[in-house]
Amino acid sequence: MHEIEYRTRWVLMLDADERMTPVLHAEIVRRLAGAGVDDTLFRMRRKDMFMSRWLRRSSGYPTWFGRLARIDAVHVEREINEEFVTQGSISYLDGHLIHFPFNKGVSHWIERHNRYSTMEAMTLVHETRVAVRWQELFSNDPAIRRKWLKQIAYRMPARPGLIFLYLFLIRGGFLDGRAGLTFCSLRFMYECMINAKTQEAKHHD
Repeated sequence: MHEIEYRTRWVLMLDADERMTPVLHAEIVRRLAGAGVDDTLFRMRRKDMFMSRWLRRSSGYPTWFGRLARIDAVHVEREINEEFVTQGSISYLDGHLIHFPFNKGVSHWIERHNRYSTMEAMTLVHETRVAVRWQELFSNDPAIRRKWLKQIAYRMPARPGLIFLYLFLIRGGFLDGRAGLTFCSLRFMYECMINAKTQEAKHHD
């Protein structure tokens, strides 16, 4: 297998359904021009779009993603919902990516998340065997806190229903209107698929 040859020290990773904004582009150019030797990873947020509106509440916004990485100092863990790991300095960008998860329709989203739920279940079979590191819930790093909150959530009974209530009621997804209700319902379905496949995998393990 040949190694990828990069033209620059920095790589911006975008999914096919994500779009860069002029504001974010200008910020990246400015921040990279002033990056120090210890700077290795920039995190950013994204705006999830559905039914021609931003799912500001029902999507769980804001979630920080590591996407702009220095190739010699960052590695990726997890096949699904990747985690970018570095020993260097992590910074945060003000600009947003625009995310269109339903750009090919709801049917395509369901087909894709059927595959994702299988991958997530296979990963969880192994991850849930690891003891929860409770101290990480108080980390200053939001990505670490989110990782271990998810680990706790995956151990909770009735998790799909709790996630629906959290996104729709506590986070105010109902304020996103019909788009919010539909999205929260799809998230409920996705979490149910993960649960069912995780239990199936453990049964055959």
